[in-house]
Amino acid sequence: MRASIALPLFLILNISYASSNNSIVALVNDSFISSKSIERYLSKSSSFDEKIELLNQQIDISLQLDMVKKFGIEPNNEEINDALIQLARNNNILISELKSHPQFALFVEQIIETLSVIKLEQFITKDFMPELSENDILQNCGIEKSTSVKQIKIAQIIVSEILDSDSSKSEQKNAIVRFLEKLSKHISKGASFEAFAKLHSQHPSYYNGGLSEWLFVNTPNIEMFDSLEEGEVSKIYETEGGWAIAMKVEERYLDPYIESCKQQIKNQKSQTYYLQWLKELRDSAYIEIYTDKL
Repeated sequence: MRASIALPLFLILNISYASSNNSIVALVNDSFISSKSIERYLSKSSSFDEKIELLNQQIDISLQLDMVKKFGIEPNNEEINDALIQLARNNNILISELKSHPQFALFVEQIIETLSVIKLEQFITKDFMPELSENDILQNCGIEKSTSVKQIKIAQIIVSEILDSDSSKSEQKNAIVRFLEKLSKHISKGASFEAFAKLHSQHPSYYNGGLSEWLFVNTPNIEMFDSLEEGEVSKIYETEGGWAIAMKVEERYLDPYIESCKQQIKNQKSQTYYLQWLKELRDSAYIEIYTDKL
């Protein structure tokens, strides 16, 4: 499944700027930034310091876009189209209206730039696993109380077909049920559920012994799994992928408020990590700014 990208964009329908000058205002490694390319930003600044700050932001963007190309993680057409649809929806207009806007090419450019930076941050931080100390949690999450919720992990053996395709549906079902009953008896006598899942399950989870992700105990099926005793095999049940048996593997209790707070802390630490990476990238780059051209 393709991961979605949250796109913090807004639409400005009346962008207008014009200038006859087009000077080079900065060199960034082997490329340059012209006054024309950032005119829409500089026109909003009222002081020299603001212009320098905006130019530095564009230098950072230029460095990041170069790394996006280096890593080969440019936004694809589907991601760009999805972002355009989201942009139109956020502004309560049709996608056809957006495409007919005189500044549509600029919107596409901004979308590609934004998506590129987001993807680069995701790429750089994908293996970053911040550790949370008790002090981090106490300082940021406080002691607010909320209701704990239960989650469990199960392992499943799911079988969709045993007989050949010429068999009737009822014949196929009966054969699968008999097979799962046989497996269940062996497991109840001490055979390894994990080994049987890797050998017999026809679901993609077979590779890790049929183990599921953490599941909230909030449906009749999950409640049935939760009621299983240690080592007990479930009754045979039907799934979208076939017929199955399962065992309860693990359980835990979570405080939703604390978990949400922890994720916020991790996001902050991840962003700090990325900004430090960006600083080191900039420190190693060749940058020359022509302040007299601003």
